[in-house]
Amino acid sequence: MLKVGDPVPEFELVSQSGPVKSSDLLGKRYVLYFYPADDTPGCTKEACSFRDHLPRFMSLGVPVYGVSPQDVNSKQKFADKYGLNFPLLADTDHKVAEAFGAWGEKSMYGKKYMGILRTTFVIGADGKVEHVWEKVKPEGHAEEVYRWLNPSAAEEAAPKPEKKAAPAKKKSPAKKK
Repeated sequence: MLKVGDPVPEFELVSQSGPVKSSDLLGKRYVLYFYPADDTPGCTKEACSFRDHLPRFMSLGVPVYGVSPQDVNSKQKFADKYGLNFPLLADTDHKVAEAFGAWGEKSMYGKKYMGILRTTFVIGADGKVEHVWEKVKPEGHAEEVYRWLNPSAAEEAAPKPEKKAAPAKKKSPAKKK
């Protein structure tokens, strides 16, 4: 796992909006978060939270990039379905995840397998790791990252996610006696 102060390995991945190269990001501070899979419950919660907070990140000049092993078509469907407004990078051979230390052994229902370890990095303009969150819990994570980037944000009200209106309940017909 990369640690604070480590240089970011060079990478080039494709997103639903085009290629993203680490060399093009030099001189910019950015958030790179690794998530296991597109359109799964926890990953959707995390992605939608970053979506809802993106204006706050952008006000700091800090873009957000999500990384997972699914291909670009999967990224496009995921972004379209949830209105995700930031690049999702396709790391299909998981080489970038491995280079960052965000690929490792996991366990579910007693079975061991290799996969993405939910991890977030803040990368400085100098191309070095500024902060790392390991074993991320999706709920509230984007807010946590934003507060770390902007400590004065504690007083700010968090944006409320858009809620879809619940379907109207049908009235049951009155019973006749």
